[in-house]
Amino acid sequence: MDNSSGVGVIDKAVMVLDTLEAGPTSLAQLVAATGLARPTVHRLALALVHHRLVSRDMQGRFVLGRRLVELAAAAGEDRLIASAGPVLLSLRDATGESAQVFRRQGDARVCVASAERPVGLRDTIPVGTQLSMKAGSAAQVLLAWEDHERLLEGLRGARFTPTVLAGVRRRGWGQSLGEREPGVASVSAPVRGPSGRVIAAVSISGPIERLSRQPGRIHAEVVVQAAQQLTEALRKNND
Repeated sequence: MDNSSGVGVIDKAVMVLDTLEAGPTSLAQLVAATGLARPTVHRLALALVHHRLVSRDMQGRFVLGRRLVELAAAAGEDRLIASAGPVLLSLRDATGESAQVFRRQGDARVCVASAERPVGLRDTIPVGTQLSMKAGSAAQVLLAWEDHERLLEGLRGARFTPTVLAGVRRRGWGQSLGEREPGVASVSAPVRGPSGRVIAAVSISGPIERLSRQPGRIHAEVVVQAAQQLTEALRKNND
């Protein structure tokens, strides 16, 4: 399908933004992903930085900028968050555990929606909490479908291994036992945007004593269903 609008500079800028949807990206990666000339990509990226549509992380890589978040909030178009509430409540009720949605933001993952277990011992992760991309099943899911270079970068210092990420890709979900915090287990599954890229992770988390040492065997199916519900909601809202 031809996605050209007929306005070349806009189409090229959108190509850059679409590439950044997957996470922090170097100039060389932008050039490879877009197929545009290096000077063109560099000029476009710097112009987008000027308008805060793109930013730079501490390693100098390009990332989506805060202006996009502001525009989405102003337009009421953050469909992921708008759709997440009822899905997370159903997931919490089905599993008895706290449920969250995480997005990657630079080298961290941010909780953008949450439904807490109302009583008893629980893993409390308020909306806005930033957690490491080096540990936990949500981090595994957000990294597992990245390209080879980002995979290698993400695995440096991580609590999980390439074999673990291969298992996540094969099964379509991840689990962790005490990776992020001792005594805490979690199960996560990917949410995909309209382009098919993994843009978020749906998770449940709680004490290992309750989730068991094989939490995926018990809860993976319902977590994957919740992630698929959000993926479908984003697809419908894009039609």
